[in-house]
Amino acid sequence: MLHIPSLDSEFAALLAPIHAFLRCETPDAWLEQAKRPENLSLILRDHLLCELKAAQSAMFLLKRYALTPEGINDISKMIEPYEQFAYTRVGCLETLKGKNVLSKLIKARPDCAYGQDMIDKMVLLIREELHHFYQVLEIIEENQIKYDPIPASRYAKMMLKKVRTFEPEALVDKLIVCAFIEARSCERFAKLAPHLPPKIGKFYVSLLRSEARHYQDYLALAQQITGQDISDRVALFRELEAELIQSPDADFKFHSGCPL
Repeated sequence: MLHIPSLDSEFAALLAPIHAFLRCETPDAWLEQAKRPENLSLILRDHLLCELKAAQSAMFLLKRYALTPEGINDISKMIEPYEQFAYTRVGCLETLKGKNVLSKLIKARPDCAYGQDMIDKMVLLIREELHHFYQVLEIIEENQIKYDPIPASRYAKMMLKKVRTFEPEALVDKLIVCAFIEARSCERFAKLAPHLPPKIGKFYVSLLRSEARHYQDYLALAQQITGQDISDRVALFRELEAELIQSPDADFKFHSGCPL
């Protein structure tokens, strides 16, 4: 087993609030399945798509709530090469290199009071998630794993079913769901890292810092937008998220529940 001292020191402070935010830890049964060498290909390919989906989720929120038509075009162009590779296998590491940048500052719609703060946080998050996508793809290729896209797990879909259908409550709920996805990702990176090949384990540890900030950014935006106490909604999604993580799940993925 890889010993990673930073998990006992610097990153312990990052993980403590995440463990307090989540209602449960990842079940041992999931970890036992995830650390099997024969499942490394599935974990990495699903992780690759999770990074893209995290970027897309932030992009969709910006498009729906904050961006001008020009901004929508700019952010879509930045993500498009990653989508083409993930879904149609067009492109490669070389064509994706350095594509997670914007040539100019994106401004918010004038009628969106929280827009610029949302854009500033989400654009940084999108760029980081796309960089992580590139890094995971590097690991996939270094390990001579054949990339094939795989379908998403039930995890995010089931939480999004509980999102309210009226605004701004729908946006608040979406932001809370994103916060739980980011927090769980961080918790699982830390759980899995010591059991992976050393280079991959160290990479997963390196992700903890940005992932820990991402969930906090989502929660801060949710609180800012509503201006009201969001603890009841956080509690609702905390219970649902824990149920999805702990209940039996035949579809083993990075965010799946307890393997059958």
